[in-house]
Amino acid sequence: MNGRRIRKAVLPAAGFGTRFLPFTKAVPKELVPLVDKPVIQYVVEEAAAAGIEEILIITSSGKNAIQDHFNPVPDLEARLEATGKETLLQELRSIDRLADIHYVYQQQLNGLGDAVLRARSFVGDEPFAVMLADTVLDSNTEKPVVGQLLDAFERYQAPVTALENVPMERVSRYGVIDGSEIETGIFKVSGFIEKPAPTEAPSNLAIASRYVFTPDIFEALKRTPRGKGNEIQLTDAMCLLLRERDMYGCRIAGRRYDLGSKLGFLQGTVEFGLRRPEFHREFAAFLRRIVQQLPDGEESLPSGK
Repeated sequence: MNGRRIRKAVLPAAGFGTRFLPFTKAVPKELVPLVDKPVIQYVVEEAAAAGIEEILIITSSGKNAIQDHFNPVPDLEARLEATGKETLLQELRSIDRLADIHYVYQQQLNGLGDAVLRARSFVGDEPFAVMLADTVLDSNTEKPVVGQLLDAFERYQAPVTALENVPMERVSRYGVIDGSEIETGIFKVSGFIEKPAPTEAPSNLAIASRYVFTPDIFEALKRTPRGKGNEIQLTDAMCLLLRERDMYGCRIAGRRYDLGSKLGFLQGTVEFGLRRPEFHREFAAFLRRIVQQLPDGEESLPSGK
């Protein structure tokens, strides 16, 4: 394993997206737009920016639109070229060049752990990244978030989990780690705890939707019994693997946007929208007008507004 560069990533994208029904009845949750780009494209771009060359997307029945998004559309490209829309044409063509993308179906939705297990043939004996396809991680540095994990893996040659600090009163929504900081932002993990009560949480360091694994995670997944929801939980397999080898956490320099939740979608849309120079000023003015309508001491608009 020493010295091997990570060149493959696995993107689980098979879930139903029930938090976004009825929209996700017909459209995969990974294609929810963040301004004008689907969430999964941001994730693929993050992987490509970190030097990952091959990506496996785990899909399920009814999600062919994901594959359609990353495939060329000659008729549309010809139309854009004929009408002189060169900028849009180049933007579409750049999607095809991001990475070599493969697909596999998760026939039965038996949990995130089972989805990762579907990648065994694709991964082979190489270390690899896992990136949840409904979550955008925006880096505060030139290094993409998954690239920060790859750097940590190169130093320690062991599995690495992305971490973020969350308010202690919200730790019950996340998996968190127990561990000790061995260098700035790097933690040696001694335990993974899924959704602990605030009074029982060993830390407020939450698992942040990105992982780097060595191939022995597959053997751990095969030994993992069904857990919460009668599904194979990735965190349970990580607990098994931790008994056999060192594992690390990397506190990310960046921010997570959970676009699989309605609140996360709204927050991400506002923040990414404000970054767009073509309508930043008008959009910011609109938001100021909305905020000014809020009654004093209230955090939301009255029903009906």
